[in-house]
Amino acid sequence: MISTNYKNNHCTKIFKNQIQFLVFHYTAGTFSSSLKVLTGPDVSAHYLVPDVTDQSYLKAGHTGQEVFNLVDETKLAWHAGVSHWGERNNLNDASIVVEIVNLASFNLGKFTLPPYHPAQIAAIVELALDILERYPGINPTRVLGHCDIAIGRKSDPGPQFPWHALYLKGIGAWFDETTRNAIQQQYVESGIPARSELLKLFKTYGYDVSGAATEQGFTQLVRAFQLHFRPEKYDGVMDAQTAANLGALVRKYFA
Repeated sequence: MISTNYKNNHCTKIFKNQIQFLVFHYTAGTFSSSLKVLTGPDVSAHYLVPDVTDQSYLKAGHTGQEVFNLVDETKLAWHAGVSHWGERNNLNDASIVVEIVNLASFNLGKFTLPPYHPAQIAAIVELALDILERYPGINPTRVLGHCDIAIGRKSDPGPQFPWHALYLKGIGAWFDETTRNAIQQQYVESGIPARSELLKLFKTYGYDVSGAATEQGFTQLVRAFQLHFRPEKYDGVMDAQTAANLGALVRKYFA
């Protein structure tokens, strides 16, 4: 399934740190435009997962679902930009990155995001499981989207990315629903925690809370979390369910 037909020959820096993260992006472009960008001098990715219905993909002579290895896993891919998770800044030097072809756009607070093709998701599952087997340092809370590590700056892989379905396959983190429901009921009856307590929970889980002192910064933080863990509502408004999702995650993975 993995092809080396295309390569980014600009990536020569060798990893010096142990791989600790798996990061998903969408390309917001066609196969051909994505490939041009990702094999250029400025941006790169270890893997590109095309959409089998993309006309530029078909025009290039491809038919079934393939995955393209653009940068060798021993080399650093330039994908994250300014990024943070847990105690780490600049995740480029500790992450494997998967770019997914999708014609996503974001305008005036609204996403236009075509569904990911089932063949893409199947390929992502197979690829991710292989990566996780080879890099045991990538624990479930370190399987992330660009939105998680670049708060307020990025939204990918977007609200249609099937995080929960991947979790059920053994990829990434998700909360225990029984625990979440119990916490949510508590918050409905007694109110959600103070913002200072919520920020402690966000920080414990791994999110960068340094920009959350302002209303805008806090909204961006909540929205980034919702894009991953409450994709049906990503307006950045903290409520009992969002807070309960966060509390249940911290209880599951950091208690």
